[in-house]
Amino acid sequence: MPDMTEADAANELMRLAREIAKHNKLYHAKDDPEISDQEFDALVRRNAELEAAFPHLVREDSPSKVVGHEIAASPLSKVTHEVRMMSLDNAFSAEEVEEWVARVRRFLSLDDGEEVSITAEDKIDGLSCSLRYEHGKLVRAATRGDGQVGEDVTPNIAHIADIPQQLTGDVPEVFEIRGEVYMSKADFHALNAAQEEAGGKLFANPRNAAAGSLRQKDASVTAKRPLKFWAHGWGAASEVPGATQEEVVRQIEAWGVPISPLFTRVHDVASMLAHYENIASQRPDLPYEIDGVVYKIDRLDWQQRLGFVAKAPRWALAHKFPAEQAETTLEAIDIQVGRTGKLTPVGRLAPVLVGGVTVTNVTLHNRDEIERLGVRPGDRVVVQRAGDVIPQLVDNLTRETPREPFHFPDHCPECGSEAVAEEGEVDVRCTGGLICPAQRTERLKHFVSRGALDIDGLGEKTIDQFFALGWLESPADIFRLHQRRDAILALEGWQERSVEKLVESIEARREPDAARLLFGLGIRHVGAVTARDLMKHFHELPALREAAEAAHSGDEDAAQALTSIDGIGGAVVEALGDFFHEDHNKAVWDDLLSEVSPPPYIVETKDSPVSGKTVVFTGKLETMSRDEAKAQAERLGAKASGSVSAKTDLLVAGPGAGSKLKKAAELGIEVIDEAGWAAIVAAAS
Repeated sequence: MPDMTEADAANELMRLAREIAKHNKLYHAKDDPEISDQEFDALVRRNAELEAAFPHLVREDSPSKVVGHEIAASPLSKVTHEVRMMSLDNAFSAEEVEEWVARVRRFLSLDDGEEVSITAEDKIDGLSCSLRYEHGKLVRAATRGDGQVGEDVTPNIAHIADIPQQLTGDVPEVFEIRGEVYMSKADFHALNAAQEEAGGKLFANPRNAAAGSLRQKDASVTAKRPLKFWAHGWGAASEVPGATQEEVVRQIEAWGVPISPLFTRVHDVASMLAHYENIASQRPDLPYEIDGVVYKIDRLDWQQRLGFVAKAPRWALAHKFPAEQAETTLEAIDIQVGRTGKLTPVGRLAPVLVGGVTVTNVTLHNRDEIERLGVRPGDRVVVQRAGDVIPQLVDNLTRETPREPFHFPDHCPECGSEAVAEEGEVDVRCTGGLICPAQRTERLKHFVSRGALDIDGLGEKTIDQFFALGWLESPADIFRLHQRRDAILALEGWQERSVEKLVESIEARREPDAARLLFGLGIRHVGAVTARDLMKHFHELPALREAAEAAHSGDEDAAQALTSIDGIGGAVVEALGDFFHEDHNKAVWDDLLSEVSPPPYIVETKDSPVSGKTVVFTGKLETMSRDEAKAQAERLGAKASGSVSAKTDLLVAGPGAGSKLKKAAELGIEVIDEAGWAAIVAAAS
């Protein structure tokens, strides 16, 4: 992602974390999703791509660390899983499947000729459930929940004929069978027809119907719903009856629990992909909904060696099906304005069913995409749901039909400010900045975020609430909230202590770190690292402003002085000049500095073995945050960089290091682990 700045990446990761958490909650806790599985996969995939490109920006609330969703308020009691119920990593192409097998081989250090057997089965679209048997008797059933804690659905499970109350045969003392509760297509349509006739709630798809039917306080409601179950694995077990995945799954089947009729074992990538194509060809005629094929390494000793990463096992992979397409009418094109001012066109569609999900909106990305497709309201278009993108338009069937072309706005629809595209960019952005209502609350949330001023107590909901009340218009207003103590206390949910803690947290930032303050303003191209580079040179914010204004007015010496700073290019200089050229931005700046007093930004450095060197951190750091590690590097006289190049002197690699570690090896760059870095820091102390 060479054209994406660190600030843009941080902002998008923040948005993705919120959006994915929202859809996780709707899907897992409320059984009422707003988007399709493929759309959700696209969001997760985008998050993974950004985290791979910017590993130092991985958030504490990253979707890559979360399984399912925390159980919301529910009449069902909670159950803590003895063995965590994990999710699966996804693949969307044959190449990704091949790479997964290659990674397994590398991890296990297998010879080229050594066979890797893999089980493959269709991935049913149902609700994950764990069945605990003791001495063969079913004693408890629980949903996955967040992977650690689920809901007790034991009384409800009793009404599913596929699930035996007593297993037959020689069963271990304790054995948890895991699988999916689902509803067939025919039963789903019959249920919705009955619901419609009775004036009840209609379900969006069979998965929602199954989840809603199972998670009932009154088990008699579940008893009336035609639910089914099949097993695909196991959790806690006093003894595992087999040495391979296939042996154990077949034993579960022998005990009387259904498994997928398409479950098989293959021995190479070609056979995996052949079985995938076979299942895909049968998909339209299967009596149940599926969304892919699941592969698992067959040998259990290899599974144990491979282990887990974050929320998924290394030894399993979900190979998702590709896009599905449908025709519909583009009824309108709306323009949405994001936090960074980007104007994003959104197509409003006549509702169309694509792969079992109704699609009404589609992103049109940017002005160039609209011109490429030649789309206008009224056109007949082809809509696609794909694994790697949110629903998109792939073709315009009435391109040649005479109709007025769509005119992309040159002014912001929210605030009326000029909307322009920077040289060499396709995105059109509002220049209104902090005066634009579409950007203001998101910018305030960024200002108080962890990487910026890090103000506790001012969460997203609180900022939205205070903004709606007219209490927060700009960053400076945050530092005037102490004047509203009584008004805040009068709001629902606020107590004397919570108001006091909020005020204390704000007051503790009256003398903020200048680089964090600069980053918090959300100036285009000025990310956390760039802000530190600027402040290391100028030390004080007024000096930075003076140089930026001079450069914008045509002072070549000032522009050259800025671009001579390591890490600062023309785009940053232009963005700073544009920011200080706007009167409303200068007013916000002056107002903020009337409330806070950042001390001079000085990084005290020590002589150390890494003085003058470029250090890159990659992988997961277990004893410190990435920001802390970079600050340590700066104090030791080193430069902390985000990418590996021929100029890199040292790579500090934690668990999960990937492409950067490989590139460092190719370039002959010294590599140490986190303990080695800690030793360097300790020696210089």
